[in-house]
Amino acid sequence: MSEQNLQSSQSRRKFLVTAGAVGATFAAGCTGGGSDQAFGDGTVDFNVSPSVAQENLEAQYTPVQEYLSNELDADAEMQLANNYSAVIQALGSGTSDVAETGPFAAALGAESDRAEIVLQRQGYGSWTYMSGIAVRRDSDIDELSDLEGETIAFADPLSTSGALFPLYGLSNDGGLDIGNLPTGDGSGADFTPNFAGSHPASYETMANGQAAAAGIGGFVQGLKEGADTNPWGETAEWLWTREGLPRAPIVVSPELSEENKNAVVDAFLNAPDDIYWGVDGEEGTDDDLWFNAVREAGVEKYQPVIDAANELGVGTDIFQQN
Repeated sequence: MSEQNLQSSQSRRKFLVTAGAVGATFAAGCTGGGSDQAFGDGTVDFNVSPSVAQENLEAQYTPVQEYLSNELDADAEMQLANNYSAVIQALGSGTSDVAETGPFAAALGAESDRAEIVLQRQGYGSWTYMSGIAVRRDSDIDELSDLEGETIAFADPLSTSGALFPLYGLSNDGGLDIGNLPTGDGSGADFTPNFAGSHPASYETMANGQAAAAGIGGFVQGLKEGADTNPWGETAEWLWTREGLPRAPIVVSPELSEENKNAVVDAFLNAPDDIYWGVDGEEGTDDDLWFNAVREAGVEKYQPVIDAANELGVGTDIFQQN
């Protein structure tokens, strides 16, 4: 992306990068304008999930913001949510039009009519990914049952790979009682949960000795391979993994008109590759997005996630608790 193009779009760029941006909107009492007004104010509100680091938001998402602004003929505002529940609730209320979020949150959002899954994202050449539970290499923990009585770090309660499937593994493969997790505070669990808020934070909690293990997405290993502190190879190893999880979707508000929903879908399907390459416009650099393609998808693509949630007794009431 040229410097001239970047400068010419400054008037249209409206990044809200505080971690509590969506929560602040709720606190102000804002409500959606209804499906007939979704783009009527000339704005497309796009929520970004808490898996994105706040300091990376503008560098990574500027090309997406600019592209959507041009394609949809409306200002695209990027808001970083403080948790997955906030993303789904904003979509349901109409205060957000489009969002990228995790499979678990999206599936529950679709089930509760708060969100509609329209696209799936591809990352690192695959439409699927891995969840796992990591421990420190110097740990004496050899199997899941050894985590009884320990503290276990997780990402967000609505994270697929950072909570749902690690909890599923602890329960089904480790024989541990997960109590009222992930919807509650961990009462009755055979371990103490620590929801760190993001995958990197969950990893660091474990790596720094504040937790015996961390439930995280498999992509964290790649993020930490060459890290200056707590690099994966010297610090961590997998205790348990689950492969084949469907990669995360892009969802829209049920308040969107069919015309506006189709416009969003078509914009992403027809997007050039360089919207995924960050502000420097170069592929393979630090500001690239983790995903590099999309395809049309519906809630049925996420049936494995729904099945795991059902088996753990997790329902849409989680939105009233987060």
